[in-house]
Amino acid sequence: MIVERIEEYVFGGLVTALGVFTLVDATTITARGTAGTVGPRAFPYAVGALLVVTGVAAIVATAKGKLGQAAKAADAADADTGLRTDWPTVAKLVAVLVAHLALIDVVGWPVAAVVLFAGAAWTLGAVWWKALAVAVVLALVVQVVFASGLGLSLPAGVLEGVPLLDG
Repeated sequence: MIVERIEEYVFGGLVTALGVFTLVDATTITARGTAGTVGPRAFPYAVGALLVVTGVAAIVATAKGKLGQAAKAADAADADTGLRTDWPTVAKLVAVLVAHLALIDVVGWPVAAVVLFAGAAWTLGAVWWKALAVAVVLALVVQVVFASGLGLSLPAGVLEGVPLLDG
């Protein structure tokens, strides 16, 4: 019955709407195109198209009765009614994300990304020094790929002037 699965239709509709919004918004990106290079519109177009396809697929699967049945059966069999949301962990993750957003303009993207990646990994149970090491490598790789590989500028902040890190 449609009323019983309304949340699945709403989810599919929201994902589709987000995809359409992304596609429409991508058309407003003004960039000089050059032959042989992927411009800044390519990624938003790909993400938008993927969201539209995923949202429509979810709606079609729900209409055919493919969604919800397995999840309900699994929930009934594996439900742990004593399990509660770990709000302190959620709060720590939100705090790490807010810190990342606040730090981007102050210290630059690589340092803020280290805070985000290491903080999230540590909050979720990783050993702190391993989380920090992986976060540093990941943040620097992303910065180099964006700056040197794609020619897009992420704010380098305190690392301004370091070769490969400036866009």
